[in-house]
Amino acid sequence: MTTIAHVRTAVRRLAEVSRVEGGAETWAVDGREFLTVTADRGSVELQLPADDADQVLLDIPGSRLLRRGSRTTGVVIPIDAMNGMQANAVIGRSWASRAPDRLTRTPVESGADSDLPRSLGRPATAALHSAGITTLAEVSSRAPAEIAALHGVGPRAVRLLEEALVAAGLAWG
Repeated sequence: MTTIAHVRTAVRRLAEVSRVEGGAETWAVDGREFLTVTADRGSVELQLPADDADQVLLDIPGSRLLRRGSRTTGVVIPIDAMNGMQANAVIGRSWASRAPDRLTRTPVESGADSDLPRSLGRPATAALHSAGITTLAEVSSRAPAEIAALHGVGPRAVRLLEEALVAAGLAWG
């Protein structure tokens, strides 16, 4: 179980984050809102692409979709339904989905220099590269919890990395 204090700490660690003036405790990156703490309801509202939001529903019991009309805009998650790693991961994904490319761009282009699965997506790949991890061999030297704790790496990315490790004959460190 995590806390509102943990959520606030995780948000403040992200690049170029600012608190939006007004009633609710809302956080933005480059002027784009990505997280609102609803302390009175004990939940957080996170802006996420529909496919990430659907994955959160599977990974965190009690979460529900956040909609604007018929369009999915994110998720609402009870704070006490997440552990610290889940909170870090989903907050990082929300931030990455709203941050400008200059903040999420991978320092090393995927391709010849990297055998990481292309299906990981930009936020997870950027998080791995920022941590100096560009190959499956480097992934295999780490624990899954360490990888999952990186901002931008969610449960889906960990699952894809595990599948790639098995296919390459490697295992977690």
